[in-house]
Amino acid sequence: MDTTKTAEDAKLDWIDGDMPYSTLFGDHFYCRSDGRAECGHVFVGANGLPGRWADGGAFAIGELGFGTGLNFCETLRIWRAPRAAGQAPGTLSFTSFELYPMEREAIAKALSRWPELTRERGDLLALWPEKPDSDVTLTFEPDVTLRVIVGDALDRLSARKNLFDAWYLDGFAPSRNPAMWSEELMAAVCDHTSPGGTFATYAAAGFVRRNLMAAGFAVERRPGFAGKREMLAGTKSAA
Repeated sequence: MDTTKTAEDAKLDWIDGDMPYSTLFGDHFYCRSDGRAECGHVFVGANGLPGRWADGGAFAIGELGFGTGLNFCETLRIWRAPRAAGQAPGTLSFTSFELYPMEREAIAKALSRWPELTRERGDLLALWPEKPDSDVTLTFEPDVTLRVIVGDALDRLSARKNLFDAWYLDGFAPSRNPAMWSEELMAAVCDHTSPGGTFATYAAAGFVRRNLMAAGFAVERRPGFAGKREMLAGTKSAA
């Protein structure tokens, strides 16, 4: 049975013309002040990027919640910058788990807000299916691969064997979408994290922190973005 959902199923509204809002979950896809800057503070910064990939080699990022592709595009922009200056080569694998894959037109509309991402937005749209109805695998140059795994995050992640060096935990707010922050899913995330690997999330809810700790992460509170008091980040033991 095909369990793939679409943007139509997710019931998108648009705020200020280009900011998607899920009426199904009652939540915005990213911070209303600046989602790109939020990505830099929360996901890129708290995972220690780009320093952790600076020496080259293979680096794997896992994400819960692909949404508009904003986090991927901002990560790709940062990945590309030193390579243009001839720094160490390497490979980036970005795998995101998404129940409601957005249609190409909606992604184009949402990402138009950031001129800094013009190149990355164009590259993503050139490859993204008009109406995705299954898993998506895209190659950006020879060194970057994007995989969007469509379906229930717990089921799809549990079925995989690969490990990730860093996680972006970016589901809708825990109060609106608790299944995306469940004890079982956080355990699966930790099980699929390399020793010494990390996670970061804008969320700071107590049950999320407890679930991450129970899964095996050392969890710390950090200052949140744009006036948000706290966010969470952490590391899996290297032992």
